Parts: sequence; C-alpha cells; structure tokens
Amino acid sequence: MSGTTERFETVIIGGGQAGLAAGYHLSKRRLSFVILDANERVGGSWRSRWDSLRLFTPARFNALPGMRFPARDWTFPTKDEMADYLESYAARFELPVRTGVSVNGLSRVGDRYVLSSGAQTFEADRVVVATGAFRAPKVPDFAFELDPGIVQLHSSDYRRPEQLVEGGVLVVGLGNSGAEVGLEVARTHPTWVSGKPSAQIPFRHGPLTARTAFRVVRFLGHRVLTQRTPVGRKVGPNFASKASPLIRVKTKDLVRLGVQRVPRVVGVRDGLPLLDDGNVLDVANVIWCTGFRYDFPWIDLPVFDETGAPIHERGLVLSEPGLYFMGLVFQYAVSSDVLAGVGRDAAHIARHIATREAERRASLPDRSSIAA
Repeated sequence: MSGTTERFETVIIGGGQAGLAAGYHLSKRRLSFVILDANERVGGSWRSRWDSLRLFTPARFNALPGMRFPARDWTFPTKDEMADYLESYAARFELPVRTGVSVNGLSRVGDRYVLSSGAQTFEADRVVVATGAFRAPKVPDFAFELDPGIVQLHSSDYRRPEQLVEGGVLVVGLGNSGAEVGLEVARTHPTWVSGKPSAQIPFRHGPLTARTAFRVVRFLGHRVLTQRTPVGRKVGPNFASKASPLIRVKTKDLVRLGVQRVPRVVGVRDGLPLLDDGNVLDVANVIWCTGFRYDFPWIDLPVFDETGAPIHERGLVLSEPGLYFMGLVFQYAVSSDVLAGVGRDAAHIARHIATREAERRASLPDRSSIAA
C-alpha cells in the first residue's frame, strides 16, 4: 500500500503533558495544529510505569493550564490517575491528538518540515518536539556481560516483583526510582541497593512541614532558578541535571526493611556484578534504575551539541526557524521538565508561533486588491 502525505501548519510530536500544554495554548490562539503520539491512548507513557508508582508532587501542583487536577490538594496521585487526567484534559479542550502514530523521522525539505511515520508522511511549517528530555533507558555497556541466567530489567520495564525470579535482587541506582523499587522488592526478595542518594528530604513527605517546604522548593525551581536570574544561570543547569533528592523513601526506610547498601557497580566478574570495593554479588536479578539519555537519532537536522542535547533558546531553535522543543532539562527553569513548568514554557512557544504566523499572513498578497 502506498503511503499518504498530510499537510499541517504545526505538528506537535508527543501527547504527554508537554505536548498537551503546547496544544492548549495553540488552541487558545486559534492556531491550526495536530498532536501525534506513539501510545494507543493519551497518557500511555504514564500507564506503562511500574504498578505502585505515585507522583512525588501533590495534586495541587500537577495541573496543566486551564484544568485543575481532580484530587485533594495534598494527596499524591497514582500513575494511572495521572494518565486519566491527561486523557480527560485532551478531551475537555478537544485537542486534536492522533494516537498510535510513532514519528521515526524528521527532516527539512525546502521551507517545510517532513515527518515520517512508517509509510505515512506529514508536512508542516512548524514542529514542536514534545517527547521529553530523556527517553532511551541508560544501562552500562558491561550489563551485557552478566550471566544470561540473571534477570535484568531497566526501571522502564519493571512493573511488579512477580517479574523477578527467586533469589537476591540488586537495584542499581539510589535515586527516587531506585529507592521506591528497592523498598517494594525487598518485601519478597533479599535486596541490595548500589549507590548513594544525592540528598534526602529530612522529613516525612506529606504533613504540614513538607507542604511548607514544597512551596519554597517550587518557588525556587520555578521563579528563582531560571535563565533570567544570575543565580539561575550560574547553578540552574547543574542543579537541574542532578538526581532529585530522596523524597518519599529514605535510606533509613530501606535499612528498616533489611535492604543492604553496597558501593556502586563498576563491572562484571565471572558473570556477576562487580562492586567498587572489589566484591561481587551473587544475585539472581538486577534492576537498573540508572536513568535515561537523550534519544533524538530520528531528527535529521544539525541542531544538537556534542552531547546530543538540542541547541536552543528557551525551546526555540534559532538555526532552524519553526522548530521548537518542549520539556527539556532547564529549558527555562529547573521546573521546565516537570509538570509544574511545562505550562509556562508552552505559553512562551505558542506566543512565538502566533507571532510568526501573523507575520507570514501579513506578507501574503492582498487578495481583494488582486481581485480588483
């Protein structure tokens, strides 16, 4: 079957929180666009995370522009409640989301961007890449040297302890994902956690003290540590790129459940994980909570630096007019890649698109004078 080509003014790639926020602001300005999302349902990327996951931010801070989150302010929604919220958001504002469309190519031909999805092609004047900061699971190269009998899962593939075989579990990485997964699997398996946290919030997550602290942290990350402030430009990028401090599960919680802390994993010896202290761990399962990396090989445009990160100014790619990014780490502020920050960044990009579109229309010939 031959492929088809469709033409749009603006294409948003990604129907998660960043893409939907961008769509909301474009819709408010009555601009034409379509959102392409690889998942079969809006919110699919949230539904595919581990079963017990809850958001680390209270419901009152998880809303996208124009629609509050339907839960008590200081409760912590489940990942499925977050997914349902995104689905309801797209429906409420009648955002034109096409699900099941995975974009695997983006290039430019003349004055138009060309996007490919299998046999289907889309052309656009403008493209907003809203697939998020990091998408590809990051696993060390030596992971493939582990004994093939060891069950290996990245946190993106982990769903529940029943995926594991009988025997010990090594959780590599002690960020929030590693702490939460480690605590869960320790209830059914002997568990070791490798690494150390960047920091820990020194109180229980939820009560009045935490609520006050969260307001302060959010203010700093959203209003102070930005590209506009001297302190933001100085420490913001480094602060944003570091792993978040442990929020809900602390190291003392892991110790209380019998989880053993070990040094970082540096390699493999005799098919087993080798630790920085020279010891090996005889485990049956390894869960890599080692984060994600940039994943833009499908974009055939010279818009990346040597690390693979997009070169932009607050999401605008100046070298490729009409190309934008959403949801990047420190795109404008420390909050840019989380729910609290995407709305403001989306509004900024929508304003720029509206200005460009107005300029384009103003440059067109006056049809009435032509007719006369």
